[in-house]
Amino acid sequence: MVVDDDVDIRETLADALTDMGFDVVTAGNGLEALELLRSLPIVPSIVLLDLMMPVMDGYGFLAERRKDPALAAIPVAIITAGHGIDHSRLVDGAPIVRKPFNVPQLVHVIDDLRAGPPS
Repeated sequence: MVVDDDVDIRETLADALTDMGFDVVTAGNGLEALELLRSLPIVPSIVLLDLMMPVMDGYGFLAERRKDPALAAIPVAIITAGHGIDHSRLVDGAPIVRKPFNVPQLVHVIDDLRAGPPS
């Protein structure tokens, strides 16, 4: 799942990931993402989350996600241009990918999250 209020970033990233064989759903803000996640028959394996969005920002999404056991286990990677990141409000160990990013860099992060924590 790609959650970003910038439609160009959201669509470009979704297209690139789809071209690489990923199934992608998108949302324009945190509230839309939560509603979509709760309605999907199968939850996405990863959420790529922007922090600065209207309606519900990434921090709000993370706080609400933590309250829902069905969603809390989905790995999250932060994609942001922001420089004033409040690390205390982020998911433990969530990788942060700074915008502008390149797709191979992001795919590496996705692969790491899909592999799970080191044993």
